[in-house]
Amino acid sequence: MKKLLLSLLLLLSLTSYGQQGTLQESLKVKSKVLGQPVEYSIYLPSDYSQSNRRYPVLYLLHGYTDDETGWAQFGEAHLIADRLMQTGQIPPMIIVMPDAGVTWYVNSADGKASYEDFFIQEFIPFIDKEYRTRASREFRAVAGLSMGGYGSLIYAMRHPDMFTAAAPLSAAVRTDAEVLATPEADYNRTFGSIYGANLKGQDRLSPHWYQNSVLKLVETQPAAKLKQVKYYIDCGDDDFLIKGNMALHAALIDQKVPHEFRVRDGAHNWTYWRTGLPEVLMFVGQSFHR
Repeated sequence: MKKLLLSLLLLLSLTSYGQQGTLQESLKVKSKVLGQPVEYSIYLPSDYSQSNRRYPVLYLLHGYTDDETGWAQFGEAHLIADRLMQTGQIPPMIIVMPDAGVTWYVNSADGKASYEDFFIQEFIPFIDKEYRTRASREFRAVAGLSMGGYGSLIYAMRHPDMFTAAAPLSAAVRTDAEVLATPEADYNRTFGSIYGANLKGQDRLSPHWYQNSVLKLVETQPAAKLKQVKYYIDCGDDDFLIKGNMALHAALIDQKVPHEFRVRDGAHNWTYWRTGLPEVLMFVGQSFHR
């Protein structure tokens, strides 16, 4: 009887182990646009190496000062994905986590760092070429936290032909008033390299800022274009970015753009993002269903 129990436990252990996906960290892709290699991490579902299947892809973007390892190290993204796939709550998917430094995922005003061009023109085609992806917008989504949440909104709103869903957590959405009120040292340190350094007063509300303002995009983009993407927006009630997220919620209502908006108890930290990731993955997984 004991041998039988041990055999069953061993079988269960091997079965569980076999259901784990593969996490590969800090791989590199050469970028002609940026003139340097860019690191990325990738999660491949458990049956990737045993099948000939093609898989939907989620691009999961990190926050300010983090890198391509953050979502796995602190967010446990691969472990959460394993669990949800094992229980059938989400379909098998590839999760790609690129390093973006402090680029805010957009092209800089001075033209020295064109990260958005890299992401759209080089990185997505590279992933579609190197891995067995379903290379169409119906099976591609983008999500992220803070700076990555901002990036996910920019990409989805500017390139709705590329993504079926966007799911930002604690997105760094700022109103014009918040940009104007940012102390000069903070503005230069955080935004200077992207939107232009040493800008004061109304000079901060430049054409480049408005080209990359989530709220301005909602205001100026045709509603039909915005409606091409499914949105899931989540921000904590104690998060310093809650005002911008609520303004985004209101702007989307004004444009009659369907979206899900969540305000949970929490602040701007990994506990909030880690506990929010399962809902993000389930939302994205549902968006892949036809």
